Amino acid sequence: MQKIVMRYGLVAGTILAAFVASMVPLSKRPGFEHSEVVGYSAMVLAFLLVFFGVRSYRDTVANGAVGFGKAFQVGLLITLVACAMYVITWEIVYFNFLPDFLDHYNAQALDKLRASGADEAALTKAAADMEALAKLYANPLFNAGITFLEVFPVGLLMTLISAAILRRKAAPEAPGTIDTAARPA
Repeated sequence: MQKIVMRYGLVAGTILAAFVASMVPLSKRPGFEHSEVVGYSAMVLAFLLVFFGVRSYRDTVANGAVGFGKAFQVGLLITLVACAMYVITWEIVYFNFLPDFLDHYNAQALDKLRASGADEAALTKAAADMEALAKLYANPLFNAGITFLEVFPVGLLMTLISAAILRRKAAPEAPGTIDTAARPA
């Protein structure tokens, strides 16, 4: 199981890490409007490997039969490996290449509020909230936790779906058949 978890988790994590790394040159461009759609699409694509990993476990290790619990366990472990790679990559990118990311993001969010007709009190409160979040986000542990919570729910959902779809009971032996594996040679 460990080999399957690592193989599929590392490939999913590599897809997520490549996505984060590819966003560095694009981060200086204005417009975050579609980045969430692109980001979550990349996460779904990466977490499709949970399905293939659970299927590989079922077909090769579990002899074609796996319960929901074991399928969930395998999928969750694959998800955790991928999430760890995503968080590590984001920490490296954020603190070394994009230390002003949150400033750009907050400025755009305030511009969007202004454009929607928010009054000055709402803008002041939003700016204060964003400033408080930026102080917390400067802490690498808080940053890692928030980053993990960004990606983990997608992986958990894919794990639940995969475990539900791929669970399969062992085929019952037909009466009167001889178990050739148990016979001495």
